[in-house]
Amino acid sequence: MRRLLTLLTAAGAALVGLAPVASAAPDQYSCDTTGTSYTYVVLYAPGLPRFVADTELKFDCGSLVEYYPEIGVAVATSAAPDFADRLGPNRAYSGRKDVPGATSRSRSQESVAPADDRGAEQWDMDLIKAKQANKVNEGSHRVVVGVLDSGVDATHPEFAKAMDPADSAGCLTGKADPSADAWKPTTSPHGTHVAGTIAAADDGSGITGIAPNVRLAAVKVVSDDGFIFPEAAVCGFMWAAKHHFAVTNSSYFVDPGFYFCRNQPGDSAAYEAVRRAVAYSTGRGVLNVAAAGNEAMDIANPTKDTVRTHPVDRNCATLPAGLPDVVSVSAVGYAGTKSSYSDWGKVDVTAPGGDRAQIPPAGSGPACPLSTLPAGGYGSMCGTSMATPHVVGVVALLASTHPWASPAQLRGLLRSEATPIACPAATPTCTGLAGDNSYYGHGLVNALAAVTR
Repeated sequence: MRRLLTLLTAAGAALVGLAPVASAAPDQYSCDTTGTSYTYVVLYAPGLPRFVADTELKFDCGSLVEYYPEIGVAVATSAAPDFADRLGPNRAYSGRKDVPGATSRSRSQESVAPADDRGAEQWDMDLIKAKQANKVNEGSHRVVVGVLDSGVDATHPEFAKAMDPADSAGCLTGKADPSADAWKPTTSPHGTHVAGTIAAADDGSGITGIAPNVRLAAVKVVSDDGFIFPEAAVCGFMWAAKHHFAVTNSSYFVDPGFYFCRNQPGDSAAYEAVRRAVAYSTGRGVLNVAAAGNEAMDIANPTKDTVRTHPVDRNCATLPAGLPDVVSVSAVGYAGTKSSYSDWGKVDVTAPGGDRAQIPPAGSGPACPLSTLPAGGYGSMCGTSMATPHVVGVVALLASTHPWASPAQLRGLLRSEATPIACPAATPTCTGLAGDNSYYGHGLVNALAAVTR
């Protein structure tokens, strides 16, 4: 699943607050409804009343699914082929409509049977001193961590005390659905694996997460065919804000391409919608953490979208990792050096994501981090997807030990307490000093420092 960042296989947008001019559509009965129905994000002026957005969307052949007045973003459906044109190319965008090629993503994982205690195989926890941190502080139950992913299997024994159903929801349509069926995993083990790294129980069996006493909320933003569209991401961040999560985990990039460009029609609307949702959640006390990506490229200087064909330059960013308010995470393997697949450039910190070229000694576990899988299982996966929950677990410990810290303060603590890593010798793509460079950002996250400093 490429959008889930696991190695397994607008600024300038028009803000409209009034009904459109008559030339946009003669009347609502002129709508062509013979096309395929798609879901769109649509921009409005923040604070605009819901009924105004609803009225315009009907006039332009759409139906309102959800409206977030705090940020002026609507989610709408329409079968009219010219729906986005009616509203304006910088105001509306459908990710599904723009999906290139195949409509699904392959998935795999190395599944292994549970055992009494798999702790010795968690080299990733040793690398960031999580086992030492667990002896000091395992996190506070008042801290809620949002796993924005493919759902979390709440029946897994590791989550018996961690899962918080009341704070969980499905966001695939762009409108939050709190029913249990909406946020449970269906086709992907990805979210369950992420969740285990953060908060698997310290119960003497299976594995132990970085912050086993915190609570987990599952927010399902990944469709059954493996896509994360703008409306789902917006819904996920707004849900996190409403429920006052301390931190969220986004181990994905928003579809349908790796980059969204602020200066391109369509892209600009999606970029702005997600940017507003992230900024709003940050303002409500949420620190959002995201995977940098697995494209083995410099995301601070984009030149090519490896997923979708369109011009790419410095006006483009991956979502959500490329946004200013988001902590971006690169990956290292067992040896503590950048994983071969990991993106670099815009990186705050690094964490274990695994690398099949960096093989641990016998008995130390697989090259890819071991964590939970649905149906009570355990397995290994590699990717910046796996590095990100290590960072989120450390942030959860920081939120536990610094209960009044703002997102900016938590980010500052995360960076200052990281273990600096210097650039490899004779590696021109790694620039900067130890403690602030393009490969590792401020360094490897340190769980022990989060509970002792």
